[in-house]
Amino acid sequence: MNTFVLHLQSATQYERIENVASFVGEDDSGSFGILAGHARMMTSLAFGLARFRTPGADWEFLALPGALLYFVDNQLHINTRRYLRDADYQRIGAQLQEQLLKEEEILHDVKKSLRRLEEEMFKRLWQVQRGGETSL
Repeated sequence: MNTFVLHLQSATQYERIENVASFVGEDDSGSFGILAGHARMMTSLAFGLARFRTPGADWEFLALPGALLYFVDNQLHINTRRYLRDADYQRIGAQLQEQLLKEEEILHDVKKSLRRLEEEMFKRLWQVQRGGETSL
């Protein structure tokens, strides 16, 4: 069976996986698959799960918050901020959900902080315009 090399790279980790038989991912146009010998391509993977497998093995899943995929010379390069890799679909789905909830909490806190900062800036600008304060 023809295979290819998968390079997984994030901000903090790198893995080289030999003998990959197939890869399935999703971009804005929908789901797609890659086999050895695929034409050169580049796309942006959507947030969610992708999967790959080596000959004679079960699927392994990748949870990605979006990624850049590049296939050239029988090598698949996936670059992302971070990823989770697991052979258990249920476990990685739960990890992805947990991570998504944490990111939502952080995003909510950041938005709340920015809102307070914006309110304070408008308050000070209003004071300057009224002549109540001469410096910011």
